[in-house]
Amino acid sequence: MENLIFSLNATVPVFLMMILGVLLHKIGWIDDAFASKMNQFVFRVPLPLLLFGDLAAVDFVKVWNPRFVLFCFLVTVISIAASAALSFLWKDKSIRGEFIQASYRSSAAILGIAFIQNIYGTSGMAPLMIIGSVPLYNIMAVLVLSLFRPGQSRMDRTVLKKTAKGIITNPIILGIASGLLWSALGIPMPGIADKMVTSVAGMTTPMGLIAMGAAFDIRKAFAKMKPAVTASLIKLVGFCGIFLPVAVRSGFRREELVAILVMLGSATTVSCYVMAKNMGHEGVLSSSVVMLTTLFSAFTLTGWLYVLRSLNYI
Repeated sequence: MENLIFSLNATVPVFLMMILGVLLHKIGWIDDAFASKMNQFVFRVPLPLLLFGDLAAVDFVKVWNPRFVLFCFLVTVISIAASAALSFLWKDKSIRGEFIQASYRSSAAILGIAFIQNIYGTSGMAPLMIIGSVPLYNIMAVLVLSLFRPGQSRMDRTVLKKTAKGIITNPIILGIASGLLWSALGIPMPGIADKMVTSVAGMTTPMGLIAMGAAFDIRKAFAKMKPAVTASLIKLVGFCGIFLPVAVRSGFRREELVAILVMLGSATTVSCYVMAKNMGHEGVLSSSVVMLTTLFSAFTLTGWLYVLRSLNYI
C-alpha cells in the first residue's frame, strides 16, 4: 500500500498539471501562441539545465560500476532499435519519430532518484543508470526526430548535414555534454550557481506539463489512439517483461534492479513532447503517450515492484 501511495503521489500530480494546462487554455488564460513560447523556453533553458545539474552532481569515483552502466546502455540501445522496428507498423510516416521516442524514453532522471530514495533512503544506483541511459535517450531522440521529421521525403547530403548540425547544437545535447564534462573533471559547484541551476531547472516539469496540456487537442489524440496505446504498452509492460528477467539472470539485485525497473517502466518523460514540438512534429502522439503512461505507471510500477519483492530480488 505504501508503494502504491508513493507511486500515486509521484504520477497523479503530473497528470493534474496537464489537466490544469487544458483548463487554462479552455478559459483563455493561455492561448496557442503563449503555449508555443512556453515550450520553446523549456526546451532551450530549464530542460538543458536540469540534465546538466543531474549529471554534474554525479561522483564518478565513488559510484562507478562499469558492468551496471554497460547493461543500462545496451538495454537502451536494444529498446530504441525495437521501437524503431515497431514504428514501421504505422503507414503514417509523420508519426514514426514521435512513436519511437515515446516508446523508449523514460522519466528516469526525475522519477528514478525519487523512487529509489523512497525505498532505500539514498539515490543508490540511479546516477549510474542516468549515465548509462539518459545521454543516449536524448541523443537518439534528436536523431530520430530529425530523420523522421514530417514532410521530409528522403535523406540527401543537405538533410544529413542539417541533421548533424541539429544534433551538435541541440540544447539538450549541450546540457548533457556539459554535465558529463563537469562531473568528469570533478569541478566543485559553487553554492550560488548550484542554487540558480536548481531553481531554473525546477521549472522544467511544471511549465512543460502546463504547456503540453494547453496545446493538447483531444480530437486529434483520439485519431492517434491506436499508436498511443501501443507505445504506452511497450513502455510500461513490454520492455520490463523482456529485460527484467535478463537483469535478474545477470545478477542485479536491490538498488540496481529498482534502477533498471525505473529505466524500463517509468512514464514517458514530458521532455518527449517538448522536443517533438520544437523539432517540427505535431506533438499530439507524444502528449497522448505521456498522459497515458503517467496515469497508468502508478499501477504498473507498483505491480512490477510487488513481483520483484515477492521473489526476494529487492
